[in-house]
Amino acid sequence: MNENNRNDSASSFGKLVAGAAPFWIDSNTPTRRNSFHSDHRPAAASGLDEESQRPKHRHQGASAFDDFSELDEKKSSSPTPDPYDPNRPRLGFKQRLHHFTWAWYTFPMSTGGLALLIGNQINSFPGLNTVGFVVYFINLVIFFTVTTLIVLRFLLHKGDFVRSITHPREGFFVPTAFLSFATIITTTYRYWIPNDDGTLSWAIQGVFWGYVLLTLTLAVGQYSFVFASHSHKLQTMMPTWILPIFPIMLSGTIASVIAKTQSEIAILPVLGAGLTCQGLGLSVAMLMYAHMIGRLMQSGLPNREHRPGLFMCVGPPAFTALALIGMAKSLEASTALDNSLLDKTVLYNLAMISAVFLWALSLWWFFIAVVAVVQSPPKYFHLGWWAAVFPNTGFTLASINMAREFGSAPLAWCTTVMSIMMLCAYLFVLSFQIRAVVIQDILYPGRDEDVEDH
Repeated sequence: MNENNRNDSASSFGKLVAGAAPFWIDSNTPTRRNSFHSDHRPAAASGLDEESQRPKHRHQGASAFDDFSELDEKKSSSPTPDPYDPNRPRLGFKQRLHHFTWAWYTFPMSTGGLALLIGNQINSFPGLNTVGFVVYFINLVIFFTVTTLIVLRFLLHKGDFVRSITHPREGFFVPTAFLSFATIITTTYRYWIPNDDGTLSWAIQGVFWGYVLLTLTLAVGQYSFVFASHSHKLQTMMPTWILPIFPIMLSGTIASVIAKTQSEIAILPVLGAGLTCQGLGLSVAMLMYAHMIGRLMQSGLPNREHRPGLFMCVGPPAFTALALIGMAKSLEASTALDNSLLDKTVLYNLAMISAVFLWALSLWWFFIAVVAVVQSPPKYFHLGWWAAVFPNTGFTLASINMAREFGSAPLAWCTTVMSIMMLCAYLFVLSFQIRAVVIQDILYPGRDEDVEDH
């Protein structure tokens, strides 16, 4: 794209922002600027020229409006349509597929989490495991459908693959593909692999080590690219910055699930790698939390359209608590540490104490997100709404494991209520997603994660 085209695209984007004030500025909180940029005033009002008002990487999202070019060629006298105009033109399948972003993997990611949640209930009933298996199978269909569509996007729209993984906003959603695959690993182990099948246990261990290597490469590679190529200000900070470290963190969760059926010679390497990856993920997440708190203290809550993304902060401590309990239980039933100086009882107690601390941190972030969303609910659907499902699924699973270990019947019934609420949240987001696809509120230029609106 040459310089003139970039300037034209940026100019069109500026007109879009100016004409969509309800989206960018939250009128419910007039005393604080609840937007992702520190200043949305026009150039004339701020004393800055038009060029200085443009974000550094805005041109990378200009492709979001490429689909209007065909309409403009036929009707050159009409301006670029406003994507938030109820009377905006409808687009065809190929044009809409141009905006099928990596964020769509949040859909199978949440569905897989729901399948795992159903299979781990304390208060169960006959047939519940069958329901979980059906959800697991549906998730496989969703995952392969999403993968097929995103590959089709890259085949039909040349250059979209590189633009998507390097985009300052959409690029952060690439890890959701790995998170979706992590849920497939754990649910496959839960619903398909019997505990006494040695061959399949070795196979799942091989998948685990491959997943660790891939996600470590992702965590190092993507953050290295972001550090070198983008310039994100503190005011633009969102929990999506945590996503590149999330997949490798789930290695600990996978290890806690598969370790209990591994051979004695393999259990310690699997748990050691899982604990290391879990520690890495939680440590980086804590560093990001510091930036998140600074962003909230300095600039206030995010724009109402992206507040559901705050639920992502619930995930890291919740999944770490879940992994610690699972790994401690796996060691408890193993003889791998019988000749070691490490005492399994002490390790179990440390794991439970740490899990309680981390569970409390997740609870705090959960209520922060709930208050923020209730204070100013989003008006338009975004795929970021799925953040209200997957991280909270991990929170609920951690609560279930704690209730099981403490032997608390009241807490067990609380987790049942939490699970029902998670099912309701899943159906709520799914219904709005279907509606958004039908009325073209998403998969439309300017309405998806391929536009840098943070």
